Amino acid sequence: MADPAEVADPAKTADQSRRAKRDRKRTSKLARQIESFAKSHGGSVEGQIAYIGERGARVVLVAENGDWGDLVAPSQEVAEQAVERSGITVHEKFDGALADRVRTGPYEWTRMAGSQFGGPSND
Repeated sequence: MADPAEVADPAKTADQSRRAKRDRKRTSKLARQIESFAKSHGGSVEGQIAYIGERGARVVLVAENGDWGDLVAPSQEVAEQAVERSGITVHEKFDGALADRVRTGPYEWTRMAGSQFGGPSND
């Protein structure tokens, strides 16, 4: 007689299969977005993955010229697989040479410190 713990629940197995398929699609889409960012910024991009809780993980991308962007993945695992697939260099922390390379413009300054410097409100 089979152990009840070893008998697969068909509903659970189907749900896991759907989740795995959805994560593969999300990984592919995120990798394409990373590759597109790299291509539009000269090809050389580095990044960092930050866990943001239940929402997933944030992938911050920094191009060699200082342009930057970010994407949100539904999980840490999807983010890690996407950056691996895209082939970019990933840093453990967003500091040092990576952070020094980021170029911010007027938009970022007004968003980060708008209330202190007379920028537009966030209302």
